[in-house]
Amino acid sequence: MTESPTLTSSPRTMGRHGREQSKTLTEGPVTRTLLIFSLPLLGGNVLQALNGTVNQFFVSHTPGLGVTAITALNNANVIMMLLMGSVFGVGMSANILIAQAIGGHDLRQAKKVMGTTITFFLALSLGLAVFGSLWTPFILTLMHTPPDARAEAIIYLRIIFMAMPFLFFFIFLQMAQRAAGDAKTPFLFMLLAVALEAGLNPCLIRGLGPFPRLGIAGSASATFVGQGVALTILVVYLYRKHSVLMLRRNELHLLKPDLRILRALLFKGAPMGLQMFVMSSAAVVMLGFVNDYGALTAAAYAGASQVWGYVQMPGMAIGGSVSSMAAQNIGAGKWDRVSAIARSGVISGSLVTAAIAVAIYLLGPLSLYFVLPAGSPAIAAAVQINQMVLWAFVLFNATFALSGVVRATGAMMAPLIILTLSMVVIRVPFAFFLMPRLGVDAIWWSFPLGAVTASALTTLYYLFGDWRSARMLEPEASGQAPDIGVGLPAMDPQAVDEMAHDALEAEGLPTG
Repeated sequence: MTESPTLTSSPRTMGRHGREQSKTLTEGPVTRTLLIFSLPLLGGNVLQALNGTVNQFFVSHTPGLGVTAITALNNANVIMMLLMGSVFGVGMSANILIAQAIGGHDLRQAKKVMGTTITFFLALSLGLAVFGSLWTPFILTLMHTPPDARAEAIIYLRIIFMAMPFLFFFIFLQMAQRAAGDAKTPFLFMLLAVALEAGLNPCLIRGLGPFPRLGIAGSASATFVGQGVALTILVVYLYRKHSVLMLRRNELHLLKPDLRILRALLFKGAPMGLQMFVMSSAAVVMLGFVNDYGALTAAAYAGASQVWGYVQMPGMAIGGSVSSMAAQNIGAGKWDRVSAIARSGVISGSLVTAAIAVAIYLLGPLSLYFVLPAGSPAIAAAVQINQMVLWAFVLFNATFALSGVVRATGAMMAPLIILTLSMVVIRVPFAFFLMPRLGVDAIWWSFPLGAVTASALTTLYYLFGDWRSARMLEPEASGQAPDIGVGLPAMDPQAVDEMAHDALEAEGLPTG
């Protein structure tokens, strides 16, 4: 039993000033709750994709940039995905721990997770910002970035590296708020960040008004400024609204890493981070294959990838919501709802994704005019890529939803093994060995093959695996007698003092 105070009087968690802060996801109709909770996350994903599309539009339609700049942008974005994967695992582990604590009405445990994770992210993001910018040319060499796009990719990627601290903390705070049951606030501040970036993009790329013309560096600079400003305002907002997760002055000692939580973040987060690493690494390898066919094929792939992002958004949003919702119900011990959440996630994600895929098939080249230069032969090539790949994303929803449920218990290794098999053992070798016979089509066919493999293996593990017995945190080692469910749980003196402080404030009594 944790030493923290528990909140059992209401399904809503209250801040020190009595304001309603969050709602648990352990009650109400499963599908309706899941879809409503997913909408802000889906909106955030749409905003991010639109931001990338707007970015690519201005880069591709600015005189003096064009196809080589699009290729540079796509190469740099793959590296950016790889970097985000380095923190995804820790962020998801923190998300699950916070959601389980909120589901069990254990506020102090949630804050301890926040403190340890903040310190970890600070150290990691600053290290990546410094060392990543120094190693940028070497990284792009490993990717076989086309020589005519190399200089622009170096400029863009170095600025993105320096923006990493803002990007990491912004994403982490959004994940933490969703874990606590608040999906609206992250969406609103994502809207702010995207509005800032979209507004600054044409100004800095083309040099509109008082802004200098920076070309592709302007695109990266817009990301730097937009994320930094949005993060700063979000932190201020959360403190002013007395968010249950923000650390107060008397809680800053929680920034000292709790070794038990840190072990969970690292050892449970490592497989999830490796999943992102495997996906990003496979994307880097596949991009290397594509780059060998020249800038035109690389540009077509970049345009098709933009469309893929929109197709996958509903499944990704529902999968992310499934993870938070399942974790809260696991924390509350409601396993019947966990199974219902899994079914609802798979069915809902598949239906919505299928509808979007059909619409894009019917639109044909129209869906690509915004991300590729008008009249470019890359448009026809991108249409052919989409015809071969889009349908597989419908089946991939089983991986999104069921992996979200499995990870919510702390079972991390099986999803990593499944993803590695589908991406590294199936997708990459298929493309490599069949390119001499099928040409570039071998690359495109490898995507649906990997997706089908991942979904089939994930479904089998969900049905027959031992994921329900997994745990996020190791049992606490202490000299105290274990809590057996009788009487009051053991609490340390500091926890008791904080509970007394909260009770006095709630009654309007002096706390000195």
